[in-house]
Amino acid sequence: MAEFRMPSLGADMEHGKVVEWLVRPGDYVRKGDLIAAVDTDKTVMDIESFEEGVVAEFLVDIGDTVDVGTPIARITATPAQLPSGRPASDRTSADQAPSGRAPADRNAKLPPPVRHLAHSLGVDVGSLHGSGRNGAVTRADVERAAAASPTRTPVPPAPAPDRVPDAASSGAARGGRVRSSPLARRLAEQFGVNLQGLSGTGPEGAVTEADVRREGAAGSRVEPPGPTPEPPVAAAPAGAGTGARRGRKEAAGGKAESLRQAVGALMSRSKKEIPHYYLATTLDLEAAMAWMASANGGRPVASRLVPSALLLKATALAAKEVPEMNGFFTDGSFHPGTAVHLGVAVALRNGGLVAPALHDADALTLDELMEQLRDLVDRARAGRLQRAEMADPTITVTNLGDLGVESVYGVIYPPQVAMVGFGRVMEQPWAHHGMLGIRHAATATLSADHRVSNGLRGGRFLSRIDELLQTPEEL
Repeated sequence: MAEFRMPSLGADMEHGKVVEWLVRPGDYVRKGDLIAAVDTDKTVMDIESFEEGVVAEFLVDIGDTVDVGTPIARITATPAQLPSGRPASDRTSADQAPSGRAPADRNAKLPPPVRHLAHSLGVDVGSLHGSGRNGAVTRADVERAAAASPTRTPVPPAPAPDRVPDAASSGAARGGRVRSSPLARRLAEQFGVNLQGLSGTGPEGAVTEADVRREGAAGSRVEPPGPTPEPPVAAAPAGAGTGARRGRKEAAGGKAESLRQAVGALMSRSKKEIPHYYLATTLDLEAAMAWMASANGGRPVASRLVPSALLLKATALAAKEVPEMNGFFTDGSFHPGTAVHLGVAVALRNGGLVAPALHDADALTLDELMEQLRDLVDRARAGRLQRAEMADPTITVTNLGDLGVESVYGVIYPPQVAMVGFGRVMEQPWAHHGMLGIRHAATATLSADHRVSNGLRGGRFLSRIDELLQTPEEL
């Protein structure tokens, strides 16, 4: 039996709080399957299993905060018999068609977030034609299928052996509080969903985030039942009715303040420990913007490229060619990254900042990068990031051009060794082949670790980004 421990979800993470279990005891999980949602000082992230087997038991309750490395669940090393009587390894997963249209190997190759989403929405991936590379089913494919079939019945997780939820544990106890995760309650408040009217699919009938999202997507906005009539009482002081709202705002403000403190502490450490040097250059984007306008001409608005996609892809390719910018400085030495996992700084709605990774960004097509970027930003702001997306970026990019900022000098995120910044794409006077004209341009900056590289290599890196953008059709 293996212990599943609270993972480190970033260089500065010391502890995490379990806010939702995405499986229940008795469920069979593969490596990479999502196990739980964990709240760090920065955001809520999904964590995946490192083992394959059956979830035996939870060692912490929802709401418990534990240190990194603390056992939070146990997973059997060998599959056990499930309630269906079949070995767990042979169980047809919720997103596989009963008719066998989705073979097991295809289901196994689905990315964990896509498989989990299909499961929670009750979507049969065997009936879908994937729009991703080599026909792979993507998150957008699953969401479109769910939207096209609003009456689809979601598939709940398999019940744990020998455990039958009683009436008091199925969603809401009679006359009592609804059993639900903190994240589900926050989303219910945001979407205007009444938890009392939901049947939970979580452990012991608890209402989960997926249950709330399904209810919200279906457009159901059930008003809470009216209060039981009571005898008249004296009028409450003015403003008393806003107490709950004030409490929620204060809680949100406290979370934002905690996040800012965590980010500030990490950046302070970075400036103290890493000898930064800074470079800047102006990128000629005339060819890139003209090509992008042509490429977007026949596309629907939802699938059009934006300048950030070109800038990110050029950065990833340049990082591959100049490895001193891509990797980690740990234990007194530099360890080059074996792949380019491009961290993208995302501003959260509560004022926080996270930088999850686009994995293997140099190998993605522009369309794939654009799709994954949208998905990453949406999940970051919804608090649904995964452990790997926060733990292994090899270089980070921050882009404040949308806010009108012309240049930004970032602080390196340890143990990384470089940070790239992009400013606003704007038209400006430009001398080209002895002629003065107006061209699209943007300022690119580099903050790099002097223990690993110098101005010569940093300059080569920025120059390579500019060179790649002159042939955007090859990105």
